[in-house]
Amino acid sequence: MRSSVILIAAVCFAQVFAQLGAFTFFALLPGIMGEWGLNHSEAGILNGVIFGAYALSVPFIVPLTDRIDPRRIYLCAVGVTIGSHLGMAFIADGFWSGFLFRVLAGIGWGGTYMVGLKALADLVEGPAQSRAVAFHAASIGAGGALSFVLAGWAADTVGWRGAFQLSALGSLVAVFVMAFLVPKRTPVPVDGQKGFAPLIRALKNRSAVAYSIGYCAHTWEMFTLRSWVVTFLVFTAAQGQGQPNFLIPTVVAMFMELTGTASSVIGNEIAIRVGRRRWVIGVMLAAAATGAVVGFSAGAGYGVAALVCVIYNILIYADSATLTAGAVGTAEPGRRGATLAVHGMFGYGGGFVGPLVLGVLLDRLGGETVMNWGIAFAHVAIVVVMGCLAFYLLKPKPLPGDRMSG
Repeated sequence: MRSSVILIAAVCFAQVFAQLGAFTFFALLPGIMGEWGLNHSEAGILNGVIFGAYALSVPFIVPLTDRIDPRRIYLCAVGVTIGSHLGMAFIADGFWSGFLFRVLAGIGWGGTYMVGLKALADLVEGPAQSRAVAFHAASIGAGGALSFVLAGWAADTVGWRGAFQLSALGSLVAVFVMAFLVPKRTPVPVDGQKGFAPLIRALKNRSAVAYSIGYCAHTWEMFTLRSWVVTFLVFTAAQGQGQPNFLIPTVVAMFMELTGTASSVIGNEIAIRVGRRRWVIGVMLAAAATGAVVGFSAGAGYGVAALVCVIYNILIYADSATLTAGAVGTAEPGRRGATLAVHGMFGYGGGFVGPLVLGVLLDRLGGETVMNWGIAFAHVAIVVVMGCLAFYLLKPKPLPGDRMSG
């Protein structure tokens, strides 16, 4: 038991540092848009391309963990992440160079998040696995929270390029933690692991696919809000008296990540007790209702808009660990890596499209106004309702340890 706790702590600690630069670009977007002369569509592409690269890379990266020690793959991916941060810090000077390094960041994320989760899930089985997945998701949220506040502080002290240098340093810490505290493990291959056969087999797992479709809708709304919240709050502040000195947009974003992280862990515990399907459907409907009005809250003042964003984020996160634990727990033995690859592909595909759609909508509607922000954010509500309907119809299985099957 103690060794499992140490392992969970080590992987989660590494993930916090690996994620220190995850949202640096989002936090600094208003200034970068001005310096690089980006419109909202171009900014939306740069926001979302990291998730698009993630979605395209995980089908190639994560299934390898069913045959190769996940730790080795993780360390290579963190190296790519460090390169992406250093590229932003010293080379990027416009849309196309930024695009290149955002793609590298997505590939690096694809080889750390799900690969780290696979390394953890392989060593923690049974009812404890669901909680290990929840804590792993919490570590990602904690790293994201620090990413926002660190970027805001660094931008004011050493400039936005300095913020990316600090992000690279954080990822380097993750390398040492994973290399020295997480043990090696050589997976035992199962039949049918060549080419795309594992992915095809994983796609036939109805229960896991149901959780992955729900995850797609979840990440669509989560990354749309994450990508644009700082820009949205900067706009909102400009409509009235500005923001309080202690509640600047990057601090609000940090608080969102912290409360969201707690919501993810607590939500998984509630799902264990009330039924995983029932919890996911209720949360998704509540999030959709809030997403339909969040953009319009800019007209009510900065304080109200910030509060609505925090509440919306809490609802978004409330089914995050529940969905990922569902996919992990219903994966076939020996094909967990392929199942997580499908899960990540579905999820981060939504994470790519959502931020891009919002940016394009803002441009097509004529730029930033309260009405346009409201319409742009409200598109997410439609997507979430559709995801909720698909999840309901597919009826995914509960997990060992869940007390109710509803």
